Amino acid sequence: MVRPENGAGPVKLAVKDLAIHYGPKSALAGVSLDVREHEIFGIIGPANSGKTSFLRALNRMDLHTTGMRVEGSIHLDGRDVRKWRNVYALRRQIGVVFPLPVGLPLSVYDNVALSPRLRGIKNKADLDVVVERCLTRAALWDEVKDRLDSLGSLLSGGQQQRLTIARALSQDPKLLLLDEFSIAVDPVTTMRIEDILRTLKDEITIILVTNLVQQARRLADRTAFFLSGEFVEVGETEDLFTGAVRDPRTRAYVEGRFG
Repeated sequence: MVRPENGAGPVKLAVKDLAIHYGPKSALAGVSLDVREHEIFGIIGPANSGKTSFLRALNRMDLHTTGMRVEGSIHLDGRDVRKWRNVYALRRQIGVVFPLPVGLPLSVYDNVALSPRLRGIKNKADLDVVVERCLTRAALWDEVKDRLDSLGSLLSGGQQQRLTIARALSQDPKLLLLDEFSIAVDPVTTMRIEDILRTLKDEITIILVTNLVQQARRLADRTAFFLSGEFVEVGETEDLFTGAVRDPRTRAYVEGRFG
């Protein structure tokens, strides 16, 4: 495992000279950054800054996006993600939670058990353990344990978003990507999920894309600022909010002067 020169935690994800294009249009350029093991790494910036495209590149979603082209290098635990022959094996290492809850047309139980079954876990008792553990980690078990056979789509919006987190965790990923998870949930659920993420970072590395700068301040250990397809800077989160920034555009954004 690579260690940063400054003595911080081991590097989980190393991105160098990343650029993303959609046809002739550049969506993101000049991204070089490290994400450390067991940290919450925030990414902030206005709409159309390239934040979601960055996540897509990490998970090789460009394979399913017409015209999307990725340049540069991305290494997860020292291994180049662009060179994985089995992209599905890669995606089992990288869980994703999208802005809107995307429940599969399955029961609550089967939403969480699907990935373990695909990995070869067939024994019901073993699946029961995985489902309970993942729903518990997503702070949902107590609310659904008596209706595991009900359709996941019948849960409330906030419960469905936590179900998507449980489903992502059922893959046993090394990296969890969250893309503006709080867009479709109420403030109370948002705070519950934030509490979940604080606990999960003891077990997993998290990248959090958010359009709420104060959410990044509450959660992220370090934060990167993207603007109009440009990687502006990265630093300790509190430093970005207290003036220790290299670029005046960062200060203007976190102070709400644009965005």
